[in-house]
Amino acid sequence: MKSAKGPAIFLAQFAGDKAPFNSLKSIAKWAAGLGYKGVQIPAWDGRLFDIAKAAESKTYADEVVGTCREAGVEVTELATHLQGQLVAVHPAYDSGFDAFAPPAVHGNPKARQEWAVDQMMKGARASQNMGLRVSVSFTGALAWPYLYPWPPRAPGLIETAFDELARRWKPILDAYDKAGVDIGFELHPGEDLIDGATFEMFLERMNNHPRCGINYDPSHFVLQQLDYLEFIDIYHERIVAFHVKDAEFNPSGRQGVYSGFQPWVKRAGRFRSLGDGQVDFGAVFSKLAEYDYDSWAVLEWECAIKSAEQGAAEGAPFIAKHLIRVTEHAFDDFAKAANDEAANRRMLGIDR
Repeated sequence: MKSAKGPAIFLAQFAGDKAPFNSLKSIAKWAAGLGYKGVQIPAWDGRLFDIAKAAESKTYADEVVGTCREAGVEVTELATHLQGQLVAVHPAYDSGFDAFAPPAVHGNPKARQEWAVDQMMKGARASQNMGLRVSVSFTGALAWPYLYPWPPRAPGLIETAFDELARRWKPILDAYDKAGVDIGFELHPGEDLIDGATFEMFLERMNNHPRCGINYDPSHFVLQQLDYLEFIDIYHERIVAFHVKDAEFNPSGRQGVYSGFQPWVKRAGRFRSLGDGQVDFGAVFSKLAEYDYDSWAVLEWECAIKSAEQGAAEGAPFIAKHLIRVTEHAFDDFAKAANDEAANRRMLGIDR
């Protein structure tokens, strides 16, 4: 068996315009000071990282890795969630998702998609230049508005959506394959890949592409009421990254999974800081160890109640407590006898 690495932290929710959150050097030192061993870098945040420069310059890529190491942390992965989101956008979300792209492509879905694809291609080269073997992202969505089958869906609508999603992602995944980098897709509401069933629909259309992986995040499965432990049993071979994020689901007589358009703090399903929700992380880490997960355990902090500062401070010791140093021998090795075929046959009564 193998052990996960960590604790690590996703920097997206902490990056800002004030020190120590406004540069990679200072935020990396901040993370190390809290006990984190790794940082996941949001590849869209120019205050911390230049994805184009990292894709073009091995020198710059090495400098990024070196800056983090000098601060006391490793780079775990590049995250391209916002760029991946824009690979596929349903027209209903054009205005909202324009904010994820440069002003030059606002109001121009075709140009915005081309920009997103180019960003993803740069992410492959940047990851390669930095010596990373995994990246994490979103797939975007064409079918999401039709999640609930009312009015009844037009025949072939979902199939066409997934065919097109696969068509757009195939050359991107091929580029990551060439770079030797896996993509772990976060199965997330608002994407067409939200659970195991949709991942399988996509994977089938990708002809089981070797670089098509999963960024495992149990919090989204709590909110969907999906069995997040059995999910590991089913899809462990495709899990290439791990967001350690907590959540709770408390249905009432007024709301359930859909949470009635309520704000986060009043939703039946809401994200919580580590240890404040309902995810059984002892079981999660045990399952991942059982299946030889040896990449990073990365805190993605989101909480409807607790402050980011407190969540970050509590996250490192929480993950460290749950990391499993897998055993190198069986607990009952002391009682084992040497292999003796003749004795075994006698014990079984085979030669009587």
